[in-house]
Amino acid sequence: MKSINDHEINSKERQESWAKSNESNQDRQVSLPLSKNETNDQPHVIVTGGAGFVGSHLIDALLNDGYRVTSLDNMATGRHENLAHIESSRFESLQHDVTEPFPDFDRVDQIYHFASHASPADFESHAVEIALTNSLGTHHGLQTAQLHDATFVLASTSEVYGEPEIHPQREDYHGNVNPRGVRAPYDESKRLSESLAAAYHRQYGVDTRTVRIFNTYGPRMRRNDGRVIPNFVDQALRNEPLTIYGDGTQTRSFCYVSDLVAGIRSLAELDETIAAGTVVNLGNRNEVTIRELAETIVDVLDSQSRISYQPLPQDDPSRRRPDLTRAETMLGWSPSIDLKTGLQHTTDAFREESDLREINKVESSTILA
Repeated sequence: MKSINDHEINSKERQESWAKSNESNQDRQVSLPLSKNETNDQPHVIVTGGAGFVGSHLIDALLNDGYRVTSLDNMATGRHENLAHIESSRFESLQHDVTEPFPDFDRVDQIYHFASHASPADFESHAVEIALTNSLGTHHGLQTAQLHDATFVLASTSEVYGEPEIHPQREDYHGNVNPRGVRAPYDESKRLSESLAAAYHRQYGVDTRTVRIFNTYGPRMRRNDGRVIPNFVDQALRNEPLTIYGDGTQTRSFCYVSDLVAGIRSLAELDETIAAGTVVNLGNRNEVTIRELAETIVDVLDSQSRISYQPLPQDDPSRRRPDLTRAETMLGWSPSIDLKTGLQHTTDAFREESDLREINKVESSTILA
């Protein structure tokens, strides 16, 4: 397998050269084959789900590290505005559904498979699409990795642990999942994606690395995403009641997106002899109840919102906190952004998005008038 060191990604000279060449370039959406100004000696990365919340932040980091990056996204949950800020000739965005075979590429060095609906609000309404993205989509990504001798980084999830019987959750815990519940198309297809990655590694020698992602938040989340932090922030900004499902004593551990991306990149860049075939938890060990989260968001936003309670959905986990020992020892990684700071960044981004939406409404109405 190729090591990224073979391509000298961390070379200061190449980084400076690429940075200078990209100062005046504009974001573009292109079709294959790659344009003539792209050279094959530039390491090339594919990010599935690249227009999504985590995927778009990951693309920013990869471009900053000097990679040539292709986003594959069918835009089911991805948003064009998540990529609109990119001004680099080393970036291309292709609208593509990963349940279909990947496009042909001249060269691929790394694949980050981050495509999938990830909101509990979608688990029932998009159950089949989720299951196919995480199974067939993973298979297609692994086929491409095998063809190009590329490193394959799989985005798995803490949901593979289900309703955990141990706390905090370690990577060697096999989970407690309901295979027929409303969350099963997501939970079980993520478990299958891990099985496929492990099988490709054992049977074909593909360098696969898996990150089990715990609750993550930050700018570029959709306000109607259905996950707890964007739900609470959206309601608090409107001074509406914050909806808690259950009694609010269930716990989660929230990791800010920049911390998560740093951990993902650390695993991807680790030497193959250490990282191939591994799985690593990434998240934050600071465990809070959902009620505490709601109260913190109301405080951060100085909102007038109160709290309302609704019945707890089926199979909603009661506790969630990662054991980060492996991430700390293997990657030298640990999260650095505390919850209140991360929420401030997130709410600021939501406010800016709201302000921009209002400006666009005014401009549109002016044009129509």
